[in-house]
Amino acid sequence: MVTLDKIYHAAFVLKQVARKTDLIHAPNLNGLYLKTENLQLTGSFKLRGAYYKISQLTQEQRDAGIVACSAGNHAQGVALAASRMGIRSVVCMPDGAPISKVESTKALGAEVRLVKGAYDDAYNYACQLQQETGMTFIHPFNDDEVIAGQGTIGLEILDQLADVDAVICPVGGGGLISGVAYAIKNLNPSVKVYGVQAENAPSMAESVKRGEPITLETVRTFADGIAVKHPGDTTFEIVSKYVDEVVTVSEDEIAAAILALIEKQKLIAEGAGAVSVAAAMFGKLPIEGKKAVCIISGGNIDVNILSRVITRGLVTAGRNTMLQIALEDKPGQLLGVSQIVSECGANVVNVRHERSDANMAITSCFLYLGMETRDFDQIREIRRRLTEEGYKIVN
Repeated sequence: MVTLDKIYHAAFVLKQVARKTDLIHAPNLNGLYLKTENLQLTGSFKLRGAYYKISQLTQEQRDAGIVACSAGNHAQGVALAASRMGIRSVVCMPDGAPISKVESTKALGAEVRLVKGAYDDAYNYACQLQQETGMTFIHPFNDDEVIAGQGTIGLEILDQLADVDAVICPVGGGGLISGVAYAIKNLNPSVKVYGVQAENAPSMAESVKRGEPITLETVRTFADGIAVKHPGDTTFEIVSKYVDEVVTVSEDEIAAAILALIEKQKLIAEGAGAVSVAAAMFGKLPIEGKKAVCIISGGNIDVNILSRVITRGLVTAGRNTMLQIALEDKPGQLLGVSQIVSECGANVVNVRHERSDANMAITSCFLYLGMETRDFDQIREIRRRLTEEGYKIVN
């Protein structure tokens, strides 16, 4: 069972390897406090649970070697812990895991086996491997020692912000929020603990609603660290008892949160790490006027998709937009449109004429105008001015 004693013991053990990450006040980000586990060793909180679990293995278990499954962050935690303790490790990862996480896991000393599908498929393969080889399986979340290791974050938050009102936590399989909620609720029951999932991977949220662990048919989110089809049975029980609410956020909201963290706090968060901030930014939780801590659980975002995520974030925040305008195909039309955009203070970044659409008159064209804007109010002002001047906005 998870106990406070076990969490305190984990904190003692982890002093030799895990960083006590800073709790940063972010007045420009809804007044939130940010628990920066993205700045943890290996770039994620997962090191805490993995290291504590492996430190508690018997010599016989260590000699057998360890096997784990992970979308990337637990993999790196296991690899680092195993190499520090001289233990052989095999990590099964979904083949869609970010290349950066795969390479980092290898660099930390683990043997990586890529498995076709999502996290749950890697989990099934790891279980099969454990049965075939007798290696010790290190579960990423459904394990008491792993949960206790993650619970050390709860102890740190209470130490760093004694009058905290709420803690907002990313949720995949539930290991992080289980440990944090157990620690916080047992030490200060008045503190609210909220969980956040991607709306395209809501396994824990749906399980809580139905009162039993459920398995999703598919999960599809760029927040790969929380793309879990089935929550842990142990974590589900703890979440049901100690967590006040579990909500979901959209892909666009996650992207907007990543962008806000970059611009306003100079912090890089991966999709899973930013869902807590997304929930706060988009009013998913009753935290107005409260001292709320968002756990930024990881910063290992794939740089290959970072630019796309930023672009999505800009669109969601009203900082980037595209207008489609129907024009008479004659000289001066583009000048009139550009003048209005300029007077409204926006910046044109790309222009495209389309004359071949079968649905338009032969003497007409579509103008596609990409713009950098301040916010949605500026976009509405541009659209209003264009309409008043007689331009027809199609989209």
